[in-house]
Amino acid sequence: MYRLNSKDFLNFKATKEIKINDYLKERGVSSRLIRKSVKSGSIYLNGKLIKKNKKLKLNDIISLKFQDEDPNGKIENKDLDILYEDDDLVIINKEPFMVTHTAKDDSEGTLLNYLLGYFHDNNIKRKVRFINRLDRDTSGIVVASKNSFAQDKISAEFRDVVEKKYLAICQGIFDEKEGTIDAPIATSEDNIRRQVNYVIGKKSITSYKVIEEYDNMSLVLLSLHTGRTHQIRVHLSHLGHPIIGDSLYGEKSDLINRQALHSYSIKLKLPRNNKEIEIFAKPPEDFHFFPTLYWKSNFIEL
Repeated sequence: MYRLNSKDFLNFKATKEIKINDYLKERGVSSRLIRKSVKSGSIYLNGKLIKKNKKLKLNDIISLKFQDEDPNGKIENKDLDILYEDDDLVIINKEPFMVTHTAKDDSEGTLLNYLLGYFHDNNIKRKVRFINRLDRDTSGIVVASKNSFAQDKISAEFRDVVEKKYLAICQGIFDEKEGTIDAPIATSEDNIRRQVNYVIGKKSITSYKVIEEYDNMSLVLLSLHTGRTHQIRVHLSHLGHPIIGDSLYGEKSDLINRQALHSYSIKLKLPRNNKEIEIFAKPPEDFHFFPTLYWKSNFIEL
């Protein structure tokens, strides 16, 4: 059976006799993408272009063609730490002090610009679609998709299904070495900071485990169970252990000139086959003030 290349096509093998559109919906293709594909003439059955919503036969190959796209920003070049890549996704270990993207089309020096440069150099004629973003000063894992199918499927699962873990170096020694912070978060009056507010705050849950302690500091591994803005920073400050260098929720530090927060690992299912992968991002060099974090190439899974 003829199968079109997976870089430019989304291919499925029919496991039952059903109308094409219904089968695509069952496989996680959004109604919006189906309508767009029908309108642009991008649906193929066994390698041949079709225009009608035919009934599939067992083992038929149904394919959706991803159309070439113009870049959604300025193309710039910079070496990136690519942790994982396939036909649908690229996962990057973002360095600190790099903006993920802005609302301005003419922005420069962002991860969006550098990923567009990477796409251009590798003949990937797609927009960059971010699944998540990190604050400018937070380092670590950022996930971007190469097509709208991957974006739709992973975005729908990102808040509740995808496992996300962070490393933070915090002030002080925790009394409880492991626990869950269940404290609702709301925007403060200055509309910049967030704060714990049990009256109007939105449900916010973070679990944590202290990994190491040194010189009145704690290395903490955290898991997000909700996705509020500044959630980890607010929750740790609420516990009385703000992140080292976090001037917004704690205080500046001579040890590091940003908050010592790093998006360390992510566990997700690949959009085409639901295979689960777990990706780890080595923390940056400015974490080296914590002595057990003179990172080796084989950094252990915490």
